[in-house]
Amino acid sequence: MQGAVAKNMKLISHDTMRGFGGVGEGMSLQLAKDGRRILWIAHEWAPKNFTGVDVSDPRAPRVICQTALPHNDMRSNSLEVVGDILAVAYQVGKPGAKPAGIELFDISKPETPTSISFFDASGPHSRGMHCLWFVDGEYIHCAGGAPDFEPTHFRDDQFYRIIDVRNPTRPAEVGRWWYPGTRKGDAAPPPKRVRPMPMTDIRGPDAFRLHNANVYPERPDRAYLGYIDGGAFIMDISDKSTPKVVGTWNPHPPYPGFTHTVMPLPDRGLLVVTDECVQDDGEDWPKLTWMVDARKEDNLVPISTFPLPPVEEFGHKGGRFGSHNIHENRPGPSFRSEDYVFGVFFNAGVRVFDIRNPYRPEEVAVFIPPMPENSRVATAQMNEIYVDERGIIYAGDRWTGGLYVFEANI
Repeated sequence: MQGAVAKNMKLISHDTMRGFGGVGEGMSLQLAKDGRRILWIAHEWAPKNFTGVDVSDPRAPRVICQTALPHNDMRSNSLEVVGDILAVAYQVGKPGAKPAGIELFDISKPETPTSISFFDASGPHSRGMHCLWFVDGEYIHCAGGAPDFEPTHFRDDQFYRIIDVRNPTRPAEVGRWWYPGTRKGDAAPPPKRVRPMPMTDIRGPDAFRLHNANVYPERPDRAYLGYIDGGAFIMDISDKSTPKVVGTWNPHPPYPGFTHTVMPLPDRGLLVVTDECVQDDGEDWPKLTWMVDARKEDNLVPISTFPLPPVEEFGHKGGRFGSHNIHENRPGPSFRSEDYVFGVFFNAGVRVFDIRNPYRPEEVAVFIPPMPENSRVATAQMNEIYVDERGIIYAGDRWTGGLYVFEANI
């Protein structure tokens, strides 16, 4: 690819997804009954909902399904696949709008997904669901609003919800938790804002709301939450009806907020924690990926950060620069490692880190694509990543670039 920067990583294919190449924060791989490998991709923006790409031959990806959203003032930013069920999160642009919630699809025939059910999370103060985690076929762990939840600050509208989907035709909430002080009527006072922003944009970075909630089969009694300006949480969910805080860590302030993902490395007693960059041109630098010692869950200790190129070089190249999504070691046809971390860093591209020494993470592979055609900014904005069990790396550009497929020599 002309104009790309590469180190120990090569591009093996690229697909702009029929001209709708804005990739959100959802990639999940289905092993279809006929033997095909279908990568399901959420879109960052309307008009598209999700796209199915046949990646049986990763050197020749082929779009086999692309669906439209019900209207353009919404997004389906997040999705997950278990077996032949696809779960999709719907977030609307304004509180009170619909559809806001989670839709379940039967994808046993990947070319023609059919709706199974819809979990409604709409309400006067709700934008619905932003991000979901669904890996066991039984429960969805998600960041969402609810009809009975009125936040103390309008950007604190999405909290931790646990949805039982063992009967996929009748999804039902079984538990919830929110940051104390973020709901009207709480005994705790509202949290102090980390970087107060104007009250003109509900999507602003100044927020105490949930982003990611990860739960792994090795520790089904634990949920790992990235609560944006509220930091990282380890929750005891042995009783799903009443999640309880086990441990928390928050570097904000002095760092500029937006804890995104908390990924445990259970065999090593470590956490990988990302802070998402959410502003262009280095405005919210530094946005780091942290290594945290979690051997004592109630005393989380940061021990290192992942190396990134200089902000002086990348901060003003165009668009965002800093941490975002990582490959989350989910179960299924997924690469699982406690020695390597794969991530996307907006204009700093796709990067792989050797973390065998957790005190000194080392960059071992990089690929930075050139600016995609018709992008809103002057760089590629690598937004999402998934690595399959064969080590094939799938990554997506936020605006127009679509799907990039890589092999790494690590």
